[in-house]
Amino acid sequence: MAPFTLDPLAPSWSVQWREDLKLRRDRLMAAIGSGVAIFRSAPPAVMHNDVEYGYRQDSDFYYVTGFDEPEAVAVLAPNHPDHAYVLFVRPKDRLAETWSGRRLGVEGALMELGADAVYGIDELEDHLAAYLETGDRLFYGLGRDRAFDELLLGQWRSLLRRRQKTGKGPIAIEDPSGRLHQLRNRKTEPELALMRRAIAIAAEAHQTAMELTRPGVWEYEIQAEMERIFRRHGGWGPAYPSIVASGDNACILHYVENSRQMRDGDLLLIDAGCSYRYYNSDITRTFPVNGRFSDAQRALYELVLESQVQAIAQVKPGNTYKTMHDTAVQVLTEGLVALGLLAGDPAELIERKIYRNFYMHGTGHWLGLDVHDVGLYHNGEADEPFQPGQVITVEPGLYIAPDAEPMQPPELDGDDEDATDDDWPEQPPIDDRWRGLGIRIEDNVLVTENGCEVLTAAVPKAIADLEH
Repeated sequence: MAPFTLDPLAPSWSVQWREDLKLRRDRLMAAIGSGVAIFRSAPPAVMHNDVEYGYRQDSDFYYVTGFDEPEAVAVLAPNHPDHAYVLFVRPKDRLAETWSGRRLGVEGALMELGADAVYGIDELEDHLAAYLETGDRLFYGLGRDRAFDELLLGQWRSLLRRRQKTGKGPIAIEDPSGRLHQLRNRKTEPELALMRRAIAIAAEAHQTAMELTRPGVWEYEIQAEMERIFRRHGGWGPAYPSIVASGDNACILHYVENSRQMRDGDLLLIDAGCSYRYYNSDITRTFPVNGRFSDAQRALYELVLESQVQAIAQVKPGNTYKTMHDTAVQVLTEGLVALGLLAGDPAELIERKIYRNFYMHGTGHWLGLDVHDVGLYHNGEADEPFQPGQVITVEPGLYIAPDAEPMQPPELDGDDEDATDDDWPEQPPIDDRWRGLGIRIEDNVLVTENGCEVLTAAVPKAIADLEH
């Protein structure tokens, strides 16, 4: 895959972006064939009383349209003689725009968004049937907007009643996500350009956080500085609630309070990414607050890093998520046995999932418009192979809570309430030097034609680069 060099900040970017949006729509229309696809914008979300959160468009709708206003509907009707792509949007309204911000309006949307026709959203019921009747299958995801569901189902039923006479209209409804998400999962070059920008901003924020961290600093101070950098470079802010977890807090996977003062001897785990024009980064680093790893911290960190390096090596076309995850689990389990945190045959510890006492999550997820992006990991009984253009996180970790105990055998079904697994490998007591240590290392990795590219390589993770 040739590198895409067009700068998303350059004036020529908008032309390239429109061409890419059209390419996505063309691919989706080819996928739905003789069907008609309908996409509904996301509703506003209320923060409290009558105060709304900043608007965030539905990812599927945005992928197809590039339009980020509410109260909109997109129609893809590849068999319509004149209008294969139609939008319904809010009309211009001077008073409403004075209160709530500018609208593109019907004329603006027709000029800017590449649609064959644009109508006011209040004209939806008047025009929708003419597009629905051009397809033999309706692609629409029910259950997100009850009022719109009822409107659409009413028009569909009306077409069904007339179909014997007209021979027109869809006879079935199918959620478009099965076809659309296959496209979304493999990023186009302009999408990757936006992701690279989100990653570059987050990389600077992580590097700055490392420079500012020292005993006595509060977690929220680091969070504030990172999120200031996100905004200063044009990002929309954090891609998800930032995790700045020092000491024991790093053993809480989704710790977001960020309210503790860091102490000498702590590790600091930061899991934070930037959102840039709807596309996201997701990076985790763990490093010593005082600039030096203790022996126990170093041993666990080296193990997590080795598991990540070996897992990343499995990210290439033809391999699967399972291959990547199993590699990380194998390295971690063998290492935990070597350190005395687990006991027994690593294969048995993996089969019985005893390693999950210290590593309880998966090794990664797709990344893109959503932080946990769309795409299959398994297709029925088969594992989906990696394909060029996919972006996945690789994020193994180890978490030994302050109150951690060796994993005990599960109770077995049967008449004896105290029955246990006699073959369960007895686990050793947990030495105090390990307690309260939480470590995760996460990179964003692009699948390429011949292997992979670590997009987040600019963020230090080698021990020599983290100590000072």
